[in-house]
Amino acid sequence: MAYIDYYKVLGLDKSATEAEIKKAYRKLARKYHPDVNPGDTEAEEKFKQVNEANEVLSNPENRKKYDKYGKDWQHADAYEQAEQQRNPYSRSASGGGRAQYSGGFDEGDFSDFFGSMFGGGAGGGFRGGGRQAQFRGQDFNATLELELREVFEKHKRTLTVNGKNIRLTIPAGVENGQTIKIKVYGGPGVNGGPNGDLYLQFIINNSTAFRRDGANLYKTVPLDLYTSILGGELVIETFDSSVKLKVAPETPNGKQVKLKGKGFPVYKKEGQAGDLYITYEVKMPQNLSAKEKELFEELAKLRS
Repeated sequence: MAYIDYYKVLGLDKSATEAEIKKAYRKLARKYHPDVNPGDTEAEEKFKQVNEANEVLSNPENRKKYDKYGKDWQHADAYEQAEQQRNPYSRSASGGGRAQYSGGFDEGDFSDFFGSMFGGGAGGGFRGGGRQAQFRGQDFNATLELELREVFEKHKRTLTVNGKNIRLTIPAGVENGQTIKIKVYGGPGVNGGPNGDLYLQFIINNSTAFRRDGANLYKTVPLDLYTSILGGELVIETFDSSVKLKVAPETPNGKQVKLKGKGFPVYKKEGQAGDLYITYEVKMPQNLSAKEKELFEELAKLRS
């Protein structure tokens, strides 16, 4: 497998922080996304490399393995387990835990070891107890950016992760920052071992007039002074429809009204939704005519 410098793919160096990795990934993922570059095979390949680099470097444990083992990072656990069996008394300075490297292999190049361990060398593969050792594949991490309106309803989406297309159903009501596990869509197992899992984190962008808090939605609605004082009716746009509300006379600025069940779907609870809270913001009339001012003056006299 050819070595890919994941830091170079993201335009970073080894000292990059998690925040810098995340920022670089988002920028390049947008730049090379297939939807932005339809039919561009070079951009598609770049997009795959950017995703692959992010899957490794955004995971602290995987990044540590990559920094140490390079292109063989996915076999790091297998190497350390095998080395521990070769040197059962080689322990860390604390007196326990995983075995450290204690000789027997060239630290500068693990390729020969991995080749013989997994069947690529003359040794025919590492054997323990007469059988080849099986190891679980690596877990992958990926992020998916969606708009708030896209997660109001359940929908299907195709993702490209590590060069593979994955068709999955996005449940309604997923939260910003929420991570879900997709079993066996991680790295392949070794010697018949099980595949790893894919951990998918959602980044939900909100460009709507609503503020979301869990399954509840909040919206500020302007209310003219006359309706605020005299009462009346108002048509309110909810997230997916509109409703007509009765406004009580003498409704004060900041009055909040709850519309039950008009909020956001509850995650993985079919047919359940939160509430929508409407806050009235009374607007003062502008550019009053002479007659309007005269009438307000009469009202002021009446009130006094």
